[in-house]
Amino acid sequence: MSTDHGRPGHGHGAGAHDFAMPRWPDAVDVFDTTLRDGSQQEGLSLTVDDKLRVAEQLDHLGVAYIEGGWPGANPKDDEFFRRAPTELRLATSTLVAFGSTRRAGAAADTDDTLRKLVEADTSTVCIVAKSWDRHVTDALRTDLDEAVAMVADSVDFLRRRDKRVFLDAEHFFDGYLHNPEFALRVLRAAEEAGAEALVLCDTNGGTLPHDVAAIVLDVRARMEAQIGIHCHNDTGCAVANTLAAVGAGATHVQGCVNGYGERAGNADLAAAIPDLTLKLNVRTIPPERLERLTAVSHHIAELVNIALSPQQPYVGTSGFAHKGGLHASAVARRRDLYEHVSPDLVGNGMRVVVSEMAGRSTLAMKATEIGLDLDGEVLGRVLDELKRLEHEGYHFEVADGSLELLLRRATGWEPDYFSVESFRVITDHGTPPGAPRGQAPVTTEATVKVHVGEARIVATAEGNGPVNALDAALRQAIGPHFPALAGIHLTDYRVRVLDTGLGTGAVTRVLVDTSDGEDTWTTIGVSENIIEASWQALYDSIVLGLLRASAA
Repeated sequence: MSTDHGRPGHGHGAGAHDFAMPRWPDAVDVFDTTLRDGSQQEGLSLTVDDKLRVAEQLDHLGVAYIEGGWPGANPKDDEFFRRAPTELRLATSTLVAFGSTRRAGAAADTDDTLRKLVEADTSTVCIVAKSWDRHVTDALRTDLDEAVAMVADSVDFLRRRDKRVFLDAEHFFDGYLHNPEFALRVLRAAEEAGAEALVLCDTNGGTLPHDVAAIVLDVRARMEAQIGIHCHNDTGCAVANTLAAVGAGATHVQGCVNGYGERAGNADLAAAIPDLTLKLNVRTIPPERLERLTAVSHHIAELVNIALSPQQPYVGTSGFAHKGGLHASAVARRRDLYEHVSPDLVGNGMRVVVSEMAGRSTLAMKATEIGLDLDGEVLGRVLDELKRLEHEGYHFEVADGSLELLLRRATGWEPDYFSVESFRVITDHGTPPGAPRGQAPVTTEATVKVHVGEARIVATAEGNGPVNALDAALRQAIGPHFPALAGIHLTDYRVRVLDTGLGTGAVTRVLVDTSDGEDTWTTIGVSENIIEASWQALYDSIVLGLLRASAA
């Protein structure tokens, strides 16, 4: 164990302290339990194919262990362990099967759970045991001596079948505070039977870092086996508790990428890994793989079909986004003034978000991103215009496409692909006699009149709503002149009503997402008339698409 990795606070002299600093280990083993504990999150459901793909991503990241599930608990986990040997090619990770100790009053040799663990055919298994005496007496309804024997017998049974065994001591911190003698007996029984790692679980998620550190420190002094930590996030302290445990001697860290899990989730490995590696110089995954963290985090979020929070530390899209004018101005000079680490280290990137809080340096950085060189006078005019528009309800930090057009127009550029003379939308709604209420046919028709060069074109199209009809009519009018338009598609349409107190007369903000198959951009429209707001956003989306197509 090393005592100093060059971090501040060590040594003597100015700023010296009189309390003991943690003795951070050189490395920890990262154990991901997304496929078992993480999948207990409300709304998260993985198919077997999903589980295999998640495991591939975790191996790509380089975690030491992947807990695949509980063989025998359900057909899905049984199928996963049947398919894993032939469909998973793990390069860095070890697959682990999870289960429990033998049942109370039963023999290990005849216990179905232990038999299923062996049949899963993984080199390593993790079994859970009760370490809080109240759970033994109230949930298992057996005595404490039998609970200790269950641990010893189960570990011995698995060791005799050449399995590496980790013990998850469930509710350990509550158990230790209530009856430390019994909680330690459970660990000692597992260690003496050959368990390789003793994992202390904050199952209720209610323990705070100072208690975690003190308890882990005591356990570390009493046990020879590797000490692990498994924290839930019910107090918002799961990552902090994990760091506290490592500082006290734990070298086996369990959690889930993105913090998935029951209730408030498990310790978020997408935060714990870079915290340990970048802040504390503790090796977690292969160093060259840390830059994969953001991509893996987002890939797994797609696989589990739960949108990642933009504010997620390290890997969120807003994790290194700068919006305030003073912040962005400082970042333009030195990025580390407002970034605690370089986003490149975890595979993320810095973004400048432009809003009414922006200053000239913010706009200058944004202009540089798109290849524009704007002088101070132009930047000042753009800034005034941007603040005026945001006061009216525009929101450019989420409308990068419209912001780009605003900056380009400030240079004197104007789109000359086509000009709009007028547009009109008609919706027919009628209920034939005897037709059930709510089943009336609705027809929306849009007509646009545009000029392309010297040609005046009138086009009419139907759609399932006004925006769809306008999009179809515009494409019908200009599509023959711009073949690239065929590859530009609207992917999302969002409406927000501003000033809701005005009811149906309120101002409406419309956001349109558009993609050309490689890039995606968002455009905005604001008006008291929802169709006018939609047209503004639609028009900008098509113009920017044509601009990018012509540049390509």
